[in-house]
Amino acid sequence: MSNQGLTVLGQAGTLDGCCPGLLAAPIEADQAAELAKVFRALGDPVRLRLLSMIASRAGGEVCVCDLTPAFDLSQPTISHHLKLLRQAGLIDCERRGTWVYYWLLPETTDRLAGILTRPTGAPVPDRAAQGCCGPAGAAPAGTAGAAAPAAAKAAGATAGPERGRA
Repeated sequence: MSNQGLTVLGQAGTLDGCCPGLLAAPIEADQAAELAKVFRALGDPVRLRLLSMIASRAGGEVCVCDLTPAFDLSQPTISHHLKLLRQAGLIDCERRGTWVYYWLLPETTDRLAGILTRPTGAPVPDRAAQGCCGPAGAAPAGTAGAAAPAAAKAAGATAGPERGRA
């Protein structure tokens, strides 16, 4: 198996508890790149299901022989998805005889949760008090909002019960 350059969170020079949440402050470009690698690994439905199966397993670990039958995929494809989850630092494994056993690395999922969680006590933004580009009143009433439906109607778009009528 090749290691294609995915850095495990928590290793030197990565997101080792150094990052504020996304809602506390903008993240730096290098931090965004590291997070994107982890989210990319989670962006596939098969990998997300594999991670869920591993994380929810009683005893904390699961044999690959128990994962493969849950999918209509070949064993090498499942192994590839597991490798990507490992490279992203979400799971780890150990070979025991013929089989490989996998377990969740909760430090990584805890870091992701911390980054995505709103800081305790932080106010929730009042979206009703803001226009599309800032505070209420930024766009005079009846201008930008009214122009879009009129333009759509002029272009021949229909909505609601009129759909499909000639």
